[in-house]
Amino acid sequence: MHKKETIGIVISNKMDKTITVAVKTKVAHKKYSKIIAKTNKYYAHDANNECRIGDQVKIEESKPISKNKRWILKEKIA
Repeated sequence: MHKKETIGIVISNKMDKTITVAVKTKVAHKKYSKIIAKTNKYYAHDANNECRIGDQVKIEESKPISKNKRWILKEKIA
């Protein structure tokens, strides 16, 4: 089974080996069909503490690592 991957921006790196990634998606409103920007925040495992705030990263879904962490840093894009 293929794991989900998504691209987002690091908004926090204050925790040890953990980053917070904001993923923005555009969805159409069901009734009015207006395009809305929706943001989801995910906690991702950053084993080497290499990411900084503002970095664009690719994260991959994984088995639960802790209470809230279910994503792993796959690569740093920019």
